[in-house]
Amino acid sequence: MSDFPRLNTGAVLQYPAQKQTQFSTSIMRYIDGSEQRFRIYSSPLHRWTIRLDLLDESELHQLRDFFRTQGGAAGTFTFTDPWDGTGYQNCRIEGDEMIETLVGESNGKTSLVVQENRS
Repeated sequence: MSDFPRLNTGAVLQYPAQKQTQFSTSIMRYIDGSEQRFRIYSSPLHRWTIRLDLLDESELHQLRDFFRTQGGAAGTFTFTDPWDGTGYQNCRIEGDEMIETLVGESNGKTSLVVQENRS
């Protein structure tokens, strides 16, 4: 399994960055007004929105090659969460489209959404 590519600086994303954590909880309400709550899944799902600006041509090329190798949303890879350093091994790119813009030298842009898959 491959790892999500890092920029020349060693980072996987740039600021401003977004991370979402999703839980799945079921709530059963009873006639007497009481409730019982339980998790549907044992762990939360994570999702990262990665916006990248001022990329040089080699960084943009590396991301493009990674996207093509993954087959868009078809492939799975390991993504290291920049907030806590945890490696999530079962991730995918959300969507089958990568829009990239090269405005000038060392001025490339793209954005991707990485989503953890349910194991």
